[in-house]
Amino acid sequence: MKKNPLRPRPLTGIAAVLTASIALTACGSDAKSAGTPSNAASAVKDPIVTTYDGGLYVLDGESLKVAKDIPLDGFLRINPAGNDRHLMVSTGTGFRVLDALSPELTSVEFKGSKPGHVVRHAGRTVLFADGTGEVTILDSKTVGDAKAATRTYKSATPHHGVAIELENGELVTTLGTEEKRVGIVVLDKDRKEIARNESCPGVHGEATAKDEVVVIGCQDGVLIYKGGVITKVKSPTEYGRIGNQAGSDTSRIVLGDYKKDADAELERPEQISLINTETGTLKLVGIGTSYTFRSLGRGPQGEALVLGTNGKIHVIDPEAGKVTKTIPVIEKKWTEPLEWQEARPALFVRGGTAFVSDPATKNLHAVDIASGKVLVTSPLPKAPNELSGIQH
Repeated sequence: MKKNPLRPRPLTGIAAVLTASIALTACGSDAKSAGTPSNAASAVKDPIVTTYDGGLYVLDGESLKVAKDIPLDGFLRINPAGNDRHLMVSTGTGFRVLDALSPELTSVEFKGSKPGHVVRHAGRTVLFADGTGEVTILDSKTVGDAKAATRTYKSATPHHGVAIELENGELVTTLGTEEKRVGIVVLDKDRKEIARNESCPGVHGEATAKDEVVVIGCQDGVLIYKGGVITKVKSPTEYGRIGNQAGSDTSRIVLGDYKKDADAELERPEQISLINTETGTLKLVGIGTSYTFRSLGRGPQGEALVLGTNGKIHVIDPEAGKVTKTIPVIEKKWTEPLEWQEARPALFVRGGTAFVSDPATKNLHAVDIASGKVLVTSPLPKAPNELSGIQH
């Protein structure tokens, strides 16, 4: 039997969708809680999900055809939930669970004011509610269960934050207020403080590298946490914001964005950062085009992937710090809009396949990373915005 090029390979990296969050307004009818689809034959294969102005499209992961259109009001955020069937949909009242296989928007919801980052790691899904600073932790396998056991941690003050629980139960979480974010604190499994660093202005985003080393972004570099110790790695420029990162558990190097103009209304950077968690060093690489916060991903071998506004995926060898090839995907160049909520091309990587959305043409593309071949292009009824899918 011929091998299907779109079937995902085992997940080798942990991507974080790490962007600013706002309070959302959403409504929709309740559906059955997650479980085995009533008709197994109708289950969506390896689903991909996009948002659009007015709802969600659940797509077949091979054909990229729309399997279900789920109307839902408000600006929507979506994130993988850490298992092979669910995604988290941010609403005005919390994190709502989408069963992408069924496909149905379930009635399961984890309440939280201003739902923000969703982090999957070590079989756990961690939710951060910006409006209260509350962290909710649950077993990723139980996300679709209305009676799932959860553990919580309350930050000292509400802020736009992020948290990750490590395999040994340690919790790495951000510090700050609604006006100012300053750093991170690390707590043991009993929630006693292990380490703290408040020298990370504008703290934002997280990624995990090989050997479970955590990288957190700052306006002037990053914080690296490993083995009970937090290390600050400074940017080579006075202002050097790294707010979005992508890690891989096969690589000691984390891919980050890089902005160096503190006064720009909207900086369109053309350099990315590579943070070496083993040596504690940071390297900048120019890619010759700008990109956005939805442009970063990692390949199955730890490749750093950046979707540029020139329509190409730039494949970077993180060890060498060089672009090894570019993959043309979108025909026309595009410009990042001023408002972050506005649709722009997005990159989502699963195994050896990169999925790229193009709001201008309402197309979704699937690309084989190894060969650089565009495998499938499928038109959508409305322009896609956020792009995600289940993870294996």
